[in-house]
Amino acid sequence: MKEEDLGHLRKTYLKGSLGPKDIKDNPISFFKEWFKQAEQSSEIEEANAMTLSTLGLDNFPKGRVVLLKSLTEEGFVFYTNYQSEKALALEHHSKVGISFFWPILERQVIIKGEAFKLAAEVSDTYFKSRPKGSQIGAIVSDQSKVITDRSIIEAKLEALEIEYANKNIERPDHWGGYLVKPISIEFWQGRPNRLHDRIRCQLQGEFWNIERLAP
Repeated sequence: MKEEDLGHLRKTYLKGSLGPKDIKDNPISFFKEWFKQAEQSSEIEEANAMTLSTLGLDNFPKGRVVLLKSLTEEGFVFYTNYQSEKALALEHHSKVGISFFWPILERQVIIKGEAFKLAAEVSDTYFKSRPKGSQIGAIVSDQSKVITDRSIIEAKLEALEIEYANKNIERPDHWGGYLVKPISIEFWQGRPNRLHDRIRCQLQGEFWNIERLAP
């Protein structure tokens, strides 16, 4: 088998710099600044897309892209089916990795933390804010389960659209949110000659220890 050489795929990073003092002892607030810039960029379609990495029941790590739906002083919030592969993995091993990559800004953020289920009333409030189609989708899909044909879920969707045409949909018990409480947040800013700026913030008690890492 012929090897495909990808060594020519190179980019020079020139758009910014980053130092420990830029974090100002509050990495959550600094993340909000970076996120706002990503959200306001016309070249980034989903600034809230993040890779969630879990350790599965088979003891293999797995990463998949999910959407950040809320950011609080405690951490990062996303929603999913509690019977999905990722939720079962979280039940087995609640420590996770999260990463954001905004290539147009030459930035990434790498987070380590622990995932906790949100209170039911918090998930209820968010579920009610979703479009009706998304609400029905949460009921239709037995997420991560094997199905023989797409027509199965399409038929179920059609039936539920008729059933709920004129009534509200309650959040199913198997669907809700998680809060990832970070213990480490690393900010990465691309720099020339691969000498990137890496600033790691590690939670120690109630305070963050902020230090520079070699690229």
